[in-house]
Amino acid sequence: MKRVALLISGGGSNMLALCRDMVGDHPARPVLVASNDPTAAGLARAAALGIATAAVDHRSFNGDRAAFEAALLQPILAAEPDILCLAGFMRVLTPAFVARFEGRMLNIHPSLLPKYPGLHTHQRALDAGDTQAGCTVHEVTPVLDAGPILGQARVPILPGDTADSLSARVLVQEHRLYPAVLRRFAAGDRSPLFLT
Repeated sequence: MKRVALLISGGGSNMLALCRDMVGDHPARPVLVASNDPTAAGLARAAALGIATAAVDHRSFNGDRAAFEAALLQPILAAEPDILCLAGFMRVLTPAFVARFEGRMLNIHPSLLPKYPGLHTHQRALDAGDTQAGCTVHEVTPVLDAGPILGQARVPILPGDTADSLSARVLVQEHRLYPAVLRRFAAGDRSPLFLT
């Protein structure tokens, strides 16, 4: 049984989708939900599911990323995870942190990578006149949003879409895609999964 730690920064909707899926015959179980924001609503949601939580406030480190990550590593390493899932974790991790979990860290990104790494993905897709948007689960590497793709789900862009309306539809697919990819990844299957 694989042990999964999840990192969040906010409400944790993807974290909840992952944790609710890790039951029964699933090859993994959640062992920790950690956040860079002690007020993140997802921490209480994880605790309500009986999952251990931890918070390390990045703001108290005054921009010292190495010191923040050293503090964040303490509860993570104590939980002894096999897999680390970024689920709405809004801090860019240093190459040294990423290297520690190389091949074992996943992230979900709200675009069809390699299109639109970084922020404001939905508005960028609309501004480009794209007909499709979506989300991607990928392995985390030191280059932002550039790791091997493990899965994608596509969402049509509709006439009159705004960044908010598109984001809401993509989020529904994120909650389908990420659990499906994690289930396969935890079982040793890294072949990409494409949902429609």
